[in-house]
Amino acid sequence: MAAKANAIIAQSGGPTTVINSSACGVIQEAIKSGKIGKVIGANNGILGVLKEELFDVTAENPQAIEALKRTPAAALGSCRYKLKSLEKSRADYQRILDVFKAHDIHYFFYAGGNDSMDTADKVNKLAADSKFELITIGIAKTIDNDLAYTDHCPGYGSVAKYVATSAMNAGRDTEALYTTDTCSILEVMGRNAGWIAAATGLAHRTEEDAPHLIYLPEAPFSFEQLVKDVKEVYRRLGRVFIVAGEGLKDEKGEYITAEKTTLATDSFGHAQLGGIAEMLKAVIEKEVSIKTRFNKPGTNQRSAMHFASLTDVNEAYMCGQMAVKYALDGVSGKMVTLVRESNKPYKCTTGLANLMDVANGEKKVPREYINAAGNGVTAAMLDYVRPLVKGEAPITIGDDGLPVYIRFEKKTIAKKLPAYM
Repeated sequence: MAAKANAIIAQSGGPTTVINSSACGVIQEAIKSGKIGKVIGANNGILGVLKEELFDVTAENPQAIEALKRTPAAALGSCRYKLKSLEKSRADYQRILDVFKAHDIHYFFYAGGNDSMDTADKVNKLAADSKFELITIGIAKTIDNDLAYTDHCPGYGSVAKYVATSAMNAGRDTEALYTTDTCSILEVMGRNAGWIAAATGLAHRTEEDAPHLIYLPEAPFSFEQLVKDVKEVYRRLGRVFIVAGEGLKDEKGEYITAEKTTLATDSFGHAQLGGIAEMLKAVIEKEVSIKTRFNKPGTNQRSAMHFASLTDVNEAYMCGQMAVKYALDGVSGKMVTLVRESNKPYKCTTGLANLMDVANGEKKVPREYINAAGNGVTAAMLDYVRPLVKGEAPITIGDDGLPVYIRFEKKTIAKKLPAYM
């Protein structure tokens, strides 16, 4: 490998509050090392590589790079572009290597979830087969917290903090108006794993506190049991606050809300979810005869920089920083993981997992974190998530009283190859 080869960093999938903190860790550590040439950004993830839409991150203002820690979403630009197997998408993978070769890129840092780790793994393998020197390191990113081989994922602590507080706030509203707005539902993200919904259990400090019922995709859901649960809470408290994960499944493992058409899928082939709150509301109003309303934080829950967890920001940065350190030590084909060394006091370090293993794995909420009735969480779940929401990440407030977020200048790097897409 040539001295001071260039590195590329790309972000993929739904952004998080702290994915930019990971990018900051990569960029600053790469520059600090003095062993890497340019840090090149891929505009809008792997699509930016395929289209050769690249920009010079090292040319950005150092203050803007530092401010990534205080800026939500994906400053490099993200995408949802599914690369299939090497056999079916070989042209795409070869194009990626061609772009890397053209721009002297020999370090590839990719922040994303399962599908991103799969892409990184296949690029890494094709590079090895082609005798092209490439160091590939994945950086965990997902609010769903469902990546295997890591104790938790950067992005989860902040969404946990946000949704738990949202349940507290909306719960107090329901308590104040329970004579008219008797039941409230908070629908949160979580396709196959209920980690986000489970985190709202932090808000339930006393019997009075919301949420009173929590439903996760891991526990089979039935409307009959819902009605029984709501009636019981209503009998005790005179009001009900429910948290529901968007990916609730019935006893057969089928999504409660998924449309039974081929059109109802995203670009990755995943079922389009949403609407569970409306369904629960309709059933409760019909069967229990109490007024019900619902809230959907939507993408706010994954971009709430104003209430991010300081622990999450720091760990996301650490993952990016360690990705570079591992790469410079010659490590490749791995994803940086978070390793919880102790809970009291909380201490977390990093480790490594094979990209292929992460791509094919999935971490769901374990049964011991869910109560026996399947409508709440246990103390073990709360012990797991509590350290992850600690601390308030600093943000910059402008003269208008609102947060100040940066936007990269993205100084374009000239294309060297024919157009591809």
